[in-house]
Amino acid sequence: MNHISKIVACFLLAAPCWSCSDFLDEELKGELAPDNTYTSTYGFEVGSAGLYAIARSEYNTWGENGAFMHNGACPYEALQISTDIATMGTKDGSIQPFGYLTMTSNTGFVESFWKWAYSLIGAANEILEYSEKNTNWNSPNDKLLFQAEARFFRAYAYRTLVYLYGDVPYVETVEDKFRIDFTRTPKKEVLDKMIADLKFAMQNLPSDPDKVQVGKLTTWAAEHLLSEVYLMAGDYVNAETCAEDVIDCGYFSLMEERFGAKAKDKGDVYSDLFVENNQNRTSGNRESIWVMQFEYQTTGGGTNSDDWTRRAWEPKYFEIPGFVLADSLGGRGLSQLIPMKWWIGEDAGFFETADIRNSEYNIKRRWYYNDEKKPETYGKPCPITDETWFTYYRLYPALTKFFYGKEDNLSLTGSYRDRMKFRLAETYLYLCEARLMKGDLPGARDAINNVRRRAHASELTDDSQMTLDFLLDERIRELVGEESRRFTLCRTGKLVERTRKYNEESGDAIRDYHVLWPIPQSMIDSNVGAEFPQNEGYK
Repeated sequence: MNHISKIVACFLLAAPCWSCSDFLDEELKGELAPDNTYTSTYGFEVGSAGLYAIARSEYNTWGENGAFMHNGACPYEALQISTDIATMGTKDGSIQPFGYLTMTSNTGFVESFWKWAYSLIGAANEILEYSEKNTNWNSPNDKLLFQAEARFFRAYAYRTLVYLYGDVPYVETVEDKFRIDFTRTPKKEVLDKMIADLKFAMQNLPSDPDKVQVGKLTTWAAEHLLSEVYLMAGDYVNAETCAEDVIDCGYFSLMEERFGAKAKDKGDVYSDLFVENNQNRTSGNRESIWVMQFEYQTTGGGTNSDDWTRRAWEPKYFEIPGFVLADSLGGRGLSQLIPMKWWIGEDAGFFETADIRNSEYNIKRRWYYNDEKKPETYGKPCPITDETWFTYYRLYPALTKFFYGKEDNLSLTGSYRDRMKFRLAETYLYLCEARLMKGDLPGARDAINNVRRRAHASELTDDSQMTLDFLLDERIRELVGEESRRFTLCRTGKLVERTRKYNEESGDAIRDYHVLWPIPQSMIDSNVGAEFPQNEGYK
């Protein structure tokens, strides 16, 4: 990823030359403004790297040269909390409005996710506009390639906007004049535009994932996302077709044999997926479809402000006398998301005995004191209790897929590991969802059984077993913490029902209108030239 890293560094220097004023207007200035940058293939490579950088900064917290920052500790957590999987542990101020469902139009992440998405859209629109003006290309295919990347990322940004806010302004040109008259485009129209963008991306991105730079998009990443967008739009026939195309393309397969950096160590093939340096195809991983690059100590890679997934899920074991920070225990977690007992508890019956996703290599349930300076406890087991789990948030079953520690710097907060954004197991689960919603229960069973076979879980043999709730449970078993759980539950219409059923912290507070967030107040206040109504339920 060296070439990409250098271009990312160039983009970060260029980034101040554009911004989204009031989220939707472009301000163009400086020596590295688009008029000066987008004059050659290399200039578009800089802009393309910028798109990847902004997309990655979806997970950024406080900055450290990120292309965008949320200016808060828990943006990732805001999309997991108040669902069926987790409650708040360490109650950082930035996450409390989402845990208690008290968010308003002035809440930090309500505004920052809006800004992040329109920043990505603005950057994509710049590339699209200037690519039509430029004639200095190294290759005849360059123009369509950069346009395909831009249209993918524009659709990717609108995915977040539609999930969180519903009807939003659709902007497909560079707004070089200040506007105060935006209106909300109906969700269906936005989804239609996203579908058109992703179809274009499919047709013009490279098809062979072994012939692109690590972390770069392919046809199949676009079609994987298109399957999800079709599900969002209720077009289950096309969602099924797209998922089938990705599965049958021949480039990807579920990993069923040990592979990668620790293939000879103790573990299993599911745990191998999350070992550092095992996310990209260069490790032998044929399951990853698109991998965001957060590599440790690499220019253009991760920082301590990027991707705090580990920090969110892992317990504060090191606050218990007899423990010290250790990379083998996942490093420094901060217990911001506390997994619920109904799905991760020993006796929940949620995982079958043979399911490797519940093995000791994937969920750590046995903890041993590791402080050699305390010989009275060293090496002895430390039990998980309701107090350690739900009162002090210091010890509970932990997801080892997010373990990350470095002996040279155990206080790290960033996860610093490349992130599988799209992988084939989820494609199979999209296929299952499409067939289930069509009423094709045997086909849905066949799709989900591919995932369950790899996990050594029993296959479904009866149509009565194939329900939407079973699929949502399976997504937890396979994708917990990787997916944005709020998005999945909103898409399937299950957010309110399952939060009420499983979440003791926010279940009583959730209302139907919470399926959307409020529109940022700053957007409404500045848009005085046209009516811009707030979402129902919010002032």
